[in-house]
Amino acid sequence: MKFLENAPRFLFFTGKGGVGKTSVACATALTLANAGQKVLLVSTDPASNVGQVFGMVIGNTVTAIQDVPGLSALEIDPEQAVEAYRERIIAPVRGLLPETELASIAESLSGSCTTEIASFDEFTYLLADESSYGEYDHIIFDTAPTGHTIRLLQLPGSWTDFLETGKGDPSCLGPLSGLEKHKQVYAKAVQALTDPARTRLVLVSRAQTSSLAEIERTYLELNQIGIRSGYVVINGVLPEAAGDERLAVALRSREAAAIAAIPEAVAALPLDVLGLKPGNMVGVPALRSLFATGSRPAILDETTQTPEVKDAPLAALVDEIESDSRGLVMCMGKGGVGKTTVAAAIAVALAGRGHAVHLTTTDPAAHLTETLHGSVPGLTVSRIDPVAAIQEYRSHVMEAKGRNLNDDGRAALAEDLMSPCTDEVAVFRQFSKAVQESRRRFVVIDTAPTGHTLLLLDATGSYHREIARQAGDTMGFVTPLMRLQDPAQTKVILVTLAETTPVLEAEELKSDLERAGIHPWAWVINSSIAAAHPQTPFLRARAASEIEQMAKVRALTDRVALIPLLPEEPIGEEKLRALTALASI
Repeated sequence: MKFLENAPRFLFFTGKGGVGKTSVACATALTLANAGQKVLLVSTDPASNVGQVFGMVIGNTVTAIQDVPGLSALEIDPEQAVEAYRERIIAPVRGLLPETELASIAESLSGSCTTEIASFDEFTYLLADESSYGEYDHIIFDTAPTGHTIRLLQLPGSWTDFLETGKGDPSCLGPLSGLEKHKQVYAKAVQALTDPARTRLVLVSRAQTSSLAEIERTYLELNQIGIRSGYVVINGVLPEAAGDERLAVALRSREAAAIAAIPEAVAALPLDVLGLKPGNMVGVPALRSLFATGSRPAILDETTQTPEVKDAPLAALVDEIESDSRGLVMCMGKGGVGKTTVAAAIAVALAGRGHAVHLTTTDPAAHLTETLHGSVPGLTVSRIDPVAAIQEYRSHVMEAKGRNLNDDGRAALAEDLMSPCTDEVAVFRQFSKAVQESRRRFVVIDTAPTGHTLLLLDATGSYHREIARQAGDTMGFVTPLMRLQDPAQTKVILVTLAETTPVLEAEELKSDLERAGIHPWAWVINSSIAAAHPQTPFLRARAASEIEQMAKVRALTDRVALIPLLPEEPIGEEKLRALTALASI
């Protein structure tokens, strides 16, 4: 593997959700540990699944991986990180301030901004604190899907710039006495990230046009903050062993065309190609096979028969959605499972039936335009663009709060609004507008990958609690969270693949939503090989590995749609319409 040659101390694996970053990062950590190195594998994904891959509980403490000498892992869990961060802020003043004031401080440290800062705080210490982590030869970062990762990697510079001014509101960073220490740590983190002798960026992709375009966008954005040491890994390429039936031939042709047209900005970077394996990448033996080469894939049972799969058309869900005449449909799930495709297919079907539909996305790495590939009558398409949302929010606050301030006051307010904390608030305001609009027509939201969506819902909950506190029992009110909790107004659809990790993550998301009083309405299993009824031994083995996960999904819900893996990508109005016309394959 080219990206493993002369590996530096820090390796970051990033890319579009669902491309196999976790599998590649875990296999890399395993390879380096087997070579006698002491390795720490860190997940910065708010919806981490490193523990699931190794079949053990890891969490927010460094944990030795069983049966792999020299390898430890750490999942930067947002909730645990927030609790530890909050305690660091409150502990010095506990006993000095009244309990009511301590409770007020704790409440102020309960929003999505604090979640981001707490996770970021741990991340920067991994890069800069030699006293705690200097014992490791390599620290491997399995990052969140692209948009969240870019945000995380940009933060050291953002907070350094913010603190350098000395004028902003430092409330989310803690006591003023700690600012100088933060500045030094963040500066060291920036130095580590931008030093190619210490940090290597590994851009993981599938052999798909949108996935390759995503790593180009990531690479160019990170170039702007000085991270330039890039390597490309194209994962999950269908091998010749998959046979020559129509589906396999079409998929290989599609993948070859995508690789041949790799975007210019990343085309010259060192490239590794990893073949698709017949089984899931769960457990140490499976991880050891990921980098293996050979004509006959490991763990392939050629006697496996094609499993029987019950049809469950997406059209049935559209029929139920349409019966309400209006409302909000939110497609959620792990990155790379096809949320954008499912959201677009539902929106196109509703528009085709004569309804006014607004299709929007909260994903920082959105691909709605590429998926639709043109305009559709009756369908309005938009994107909640974080950059535009932040600018609009800052202008709104300056106009509303700054109208009666003098020049010094306006300058101080403008400085406060440069805090990275502003971003989540700004995106939440745009999200709230889309939720409100669903009272008049259909609004279909293609959400960001799981971790980023949970941060957005956390902001929704924080807003609801604040409105409820202010209103008390004196007036009636309806917040965005209350609309999300009402099944008559909102239908949440969890999208997954019939694979271990996406199903586990969707199940965890279901639990998170239900704790917030939001109950998923339906599940969609996308790109199912079993539903395509393959014939070759390799694809039959892949199909057989899906059955257990399909059974798990059916045990969790009584409303499921199943979309088969298709020979051609469902791009454009005609192919999206076909997804809701499929009764069986």
